[in-house]
Order: sequence, then C-alpha cells, then structure tokens
Amino acid sequence: MKKIFYLLIVLGLLTSCVSKKNQAIQQNILTLKDSYCKAPFKYNYSNKVPSYNSDSILAANKELKEMFSDQSILILNALDNLDEVHQIIDLKKDSSLASQVKVLQLKTKINSKITIALTELDAVAAEFDCEGERVAQIGNYVDNLNASRNNKLILYSIIAGAAASIAGGIVKDEGWSNAIDISGGVLGAGFGLATLNPKGKKVEFIHQRNLLRDIWKGKLESPNFPPFIWYMYTEKKFSNREERSIIGNMKERWLHYQFDDDKTAADQSVIFSDGGYYRADDLHNRAAMLNQMQSATRTINQNINYLLLDLDKLIL
Repeated sequence: MKKIFYLLIVLGLLTSCVSKKNQAIQQNILTLKDSYCKAPFKYNYSNKVPSYNSDSILAANKELKEMFSDQSILILNALDNLDEVHQIIDLKKDSSLASQVKVLQLKTKINSKITIALTELDAVAAEFDCEGERVAQIGNYVDNLNASRNNKLILYSIIAGAAASIAGGIVKDEGWSNAIDISGGVLGAGFGLATLNPKGKKVEFIHQRNLLRDIWKGKLESPNFPPFIWYMYTEKKFSNREERSIIGNMKERWLHYQFDDDKTAADQSVIFSDGGYYRADDLHNRAAMLNQMQSATRTINQNINYLLLDLDKLIL
C-alpha cells in the first residue's frame, strides 16, 4: 500500500507541473493572435508598378548599355530616373562649373529615389523577420503542448504498469494476478501508442494581413508591398536565370518542399488564408517560408549596389 501511496504523490506532482506550464503558455498565446509586425498605419502608395515590358525599355535606352547593366537600366526606369541619367550624360560633355553643379543636383535626385527604395526593402525584410519570429513563438507553443501531452501519456503508461505490478503482487489468486498483469500491459501499451500521433495538437493563429498569400497568388500588383519591391519580385530579369521571377522560383520551391508537389493542397492551405487552426508542421513551414522571403528581399540590395557603382563611374 505504501508503494501505491508514493506513486500517487509522484503522479500529483508531475501533473501539477505540467498544468502550471500549460497555464503559463496559454497566457502568452493571447499576445500572439493579433500581429504586432504590421505597420502602425497603411501608406497609400501613389505610384503603380513599373512597366513589365523590359525588352522595349532596354531597346529604347540601348545607348546606356555601355555604362549600365540591363538590370541597372530597369531599376532606373522603375525609380523614374532615366531622364536624369540622360541629362547627366549630356552635361558631362560640358566641363563648365554650371554643368558640374547641375550634374550633382541630378545625382542627388537619383540618390533620393534610391534611398527610398532601400528603406522600403529594409521595411519589408523587417516585417518578414518579425512575422517569422511570431510564427516561431506559436510553433514553440504547439510543440510544448505536444510534448506535455506525450509526457503525460508516458507517465500514465508507467503508472499503469507499476500499478498492475503492485496489484498483481497483492492479489494471491494466480488467475486474477495474471489478468491484472495482462490488463496493465495492454493499458500501458495503449498509452504508449497514443504518443505516436503524427499530427499532434493544433492552435488558432490569425494573420489577416498575409504577405505569403500575395506571394503565392503572384498577381501583377499587391496592396501589401511597395510598387518598386513588387516589381523587383515579379520581373524575370532580376532572377538568376531570368526564366522565372524571384517569387516564381520561390513558389516552385514551396510547392516541392513544403507541399510535396500537391498544388491543390497548397491552394487550400491555412498558410495562404486569413488564418485558422495550425498544427506544428504547418507553423514550422510558415516560419521557413517567411525566412526565405526575408532572404530573397535582402538579395535585391545587391542589384541596387551594382547600380550605385555604375552611377559613380558615370559621375567621375
């Protein structure tokens, strides 16, 4: 009887610890159901996405190809700075002080547009980073739920086996003793098999401003991104092989690695909705996708860096 008493005490302590842990997690989850990553107000961008007729733009500015790469020319067009560059080229033919001052003024105007573009890149990358952290917190919460559940089931399995063993030792009748042992073994095995739930717990996670949905749908315009950033995402000339755009390549990887090439499952996924009930795997997939978009956004800085280098050569 003492063994049973001690066993019950251990059970009470362990379940109490699990209960307190879940209560703490439940309090924290309330702060994660509304995104704290979105901007405090929505800026209404007046400019539309630049033209996607890249071949015509490059043909119309073929005289710039000696000084600028194709990507730099397209960025200048997207920033509406091609006229300034043409003016600088004409002014460079005149070495007067007035021409030099005008060149610096035009360069300042171009740099102002580039600075805005860089801050837009930083803002979008920061939101992806913040959303990734938010999802990771939710993922840890669900992982803790699953771990707590499995720990309790394992504990119950141990207790069932121990109780059966103690009861079998107390009961003198051999038939009843064998029955108790078998029942305890079956019960313990049942608790053990219950830990093998491949999906685990789920939790409600809301994200009405869903940046990933815009990426997945891949339309020509997006209300959640600055026009310049969306142009860089969707123009094929800015990807490595120029066969697909940046987000075109990203969607292909998502479909293969996150959704096992099942487009129907991807289209219906909670990841691209306003939110809903997530399981741990979906949360981890969402976090990975947000981190991938953050990296893809930051790589656009390389294109702007090359443009700045070309501009410096033009001014010298």
